[in-house]
Amino acid sequence: MILQVRLLGLLLLLLAVAHAGFPRYFNWAGELRTLSLINRQMMYIHTLFVALGVLLMGLLCLTSAPELVATALGRRVCLGLGLFWLARLLVQFVGYSPALWRGRRFETVVHVVFALLWAYLTVVFFVVAWGRAM
Repeated sequence: MILQVRLLGLLLLLLAVAHAGFPRYFNWAGELRTLSLINRQMMYIHTLFVALGVLLMGLLCLTSAPELVATALGRRVCLGLGLFWLARLLVQFVGYSPALWRGRRFETVVHVVFALLWAYLTVVFFVVAWGRAM
């Protein structure tokens, strides 16, 4: 399980870094131009803090995998992280319209890949939380 938690850490670090490209990829400069200043700035700031939270989760998994797996506190932390990623997995299906990806090859692949990533994060954190070996 320690290896699995470290792998999660690496994946979370990559996800955090990927957030840096969101404004350019999604053309926020053009797309958000019509929003009020507060709403435009909230998009950038909330994305920064989501990336920071994901980065810190990744660092925790990379630097403290043995403690997360072998201690009661670590397993409780993993339970919380599992619940967080389960919520994110559910939002993947109820928060985003299928019109965004259905019938579009690249977007469908991205949708499936991220759904699998959220499921993997959820399962590993829950397995650790419940103290079972993989």
